[in-house]
Amino acid sequence: MNKFKKLMIVPVLAVSLFGFSSQSDAATNIHQVHKGETYWTIAKNYGVPVASLMKANNKSSDLLVSGEKLIIPNTAISKADKELMARLVTAEAKGESYAGKVAVATVILNRVDSSLFPNTVKEVIYQKVSGHYAFTPVQNGEINRQADAASRKAVEEAIAFRGQGRGSLYFYNPKTSTSKWILSRQVTITIGNHRFAR
Repeated sequence: MNKFKKLMIVPVLAVSLFGFSSQSDAATNIHQVHKGETYWTIAKNYGVPVASLMKANNKSSDLLVSGEKLIIPNTAISKADKELMARLVTAEAKGESYAGKVAVATVILNRVDSSLFPNTVKEVIYQKVSGHYAFTPVQNGEINRQADAASRKAVEEAIAFRGQGRGSLYFYNPKTSTSKWILSRQVTITIGNHRFAR
């Protein structure tokens, strides 16, 4: 019986060590907290969700201590994905407020997180439904134009805010939309010319 107990302990230790290794591999940086910083400012700076930053550091309160070291987890959103998102935000939210740009970027992330849509930023942006692209700028080529600085910043903010919004999966301009289906969706917020819905 003692031999059996020893054999059982070995796999448990191996699993524990493997799990620890995986967690440390997931970290890309260590950040030393400076006076006045918050989880929000740190997450936004590194382009990671606040919830992921707190989880990686086993934190449940907003308290940060100057000099404390935080593990910065890897983000699933690559630089190429961020640039693609920023180009879509630039095209879709041209002339809209900064908050409107953040909301458009948030829709993209919410779709990635939803079981109703593809699982990556690129697949969400280039998704075709009934032979048409989900986003007009992909259809008309506006997606290929350079992103502006405000849209890039909005993407970083949306990533930091990820998972904390109102769950918007769609947006449209109620003055120009001809889709009866989109008008039937539950409205979450209106920002500028865009109505956001789920």
